[in-house]
Amino acid sequence: MKLRLTLLLMCALGLLGVERPPGLGDVVDVRHWSYDDYTRVVVEFDRPVQTEGLQRLAADPGADRPERLYLDLEGIWVGRSYSEGVAVGDGLLQAIRLGQNTLRRVRLVIDLERYSHHRVLTLAHPHRIVVDVYGKRGGAEAEIGAAGLPAGLRPIRTVVVDPGHGGRDPGAIGIGRLQEKKVTLRVAKALGRALEGYGFQVVYTRQDDRTLTLEERTAFAESAEGDLFISVHANAAPRRSVHGVETYYLDQNHERHALNLAARENGIPRGQVNVLQETLAKLHMEELSPRSHQLAQAVQKRLVTGLPRKLRPEDLGVKKGPFYVLFLSNMPAILVEVGFLTNKSEAKRLRDTDYLDRLGAQLAAGVNAYSDEQKTRLAAGGPR
Repeated sequence: MKLRLTLLLMCALGLLGVERPPGLGDVVDVRHWSYDDYTRVVVEFDRPVQTEGLQRLAADPGADRPERLYLDLEGIWVGRSYSEGVAVGDGLLQAIRLGQNTLRRVRLVIDLERYSHHRVLTLAHPHRIVVDVYGKRGGAEAEIGAAGLPAGLRPIRTVVVDPGHGGRDPGAIGIGRLQEKKVTLRVAKALGRALEGYGFQVVYTRQDDRTLTLEERTAFAESAEGDLFISVHANAAPRRSVHGVETYYLDQNHERHALNLAARENGIPRGQVNVLQETLAKLHMEELSPRSHQLAQAVQKRLVTGLPRKLRPEDLGVKKGPFYVLFLSNMPAILVEVGFLTNKSEAKRLRDTDYLDRLGAQLAAGVNAYSDEQKTRLAAGGPR
């Protein structure tokens, strides 16, 4: 009854032509990506938005309403802009609807065809709500990983390789106008080839120079049912003497010196990075963070010991960092910075295709070492 009255109020507001109150934000865009057992919905705003928890409602055959999720967005005005809704019809979601619930509140409604579980994230710059809805389109309830195990606890078969930046986003610019996006793509492809040599299935977020949002990268990764997520980046620093490689994993207690780098990779001002803490607290970090840490250690070790001595980079260590691309990944995930484009010697190496191929091979060796460790743990009776 309450929802029906709300819908009547939404209609009445549109029909009566109520004037928009001052000081409200706008809905900028509504986007969605559909994959086999997973759909991501993103609603973008022109300012930060306050929300209450996402609610699930059972189907109401009498009112011809399917099962649905809804979320109230405070301080937002949509008027009649999305009165027709956004059709999805992908076997998991029927449609996405936005309506003016009160004069100062918009209600987001997601009509469901099938449903297993969901999660909600609030991101900044641009300001947006991300709703991930999971479910088997064939009708069965979604299973959690292989053999009943969640990602991170099952044998590793599929690795998602993410070359950072691309297209309109060149990433960091180094000496001689060397672009991060070109370095990351070369290393990522070398990593992928080496992983295939070890017997892993490899899925790339991009294999050419294209623009991808962080939501697209990670939505694609989850759709591929990846077991690990490796994001490849190259670093930059105001002091040109700084050089070396470092590997980041996601943890709630990120290190202060990681904030500047996270701000650049996330594409947000440094002052906004601490906002990630609220979102991180909602995720199952107690499960994923330890395994991401183990993966980061294995990869970092091979990067600094696997190359010939004259090519070995400085070991800057394994670190914690609040990177969007990591906490949008629902699997063990790391972000690797393969060198500094702003250091003369390192930039020269990062232009050398042979050196980039070597880096990719060592990254793969680290992943394989981590995989072997996981197999040993599982054989011994489970994760520790």
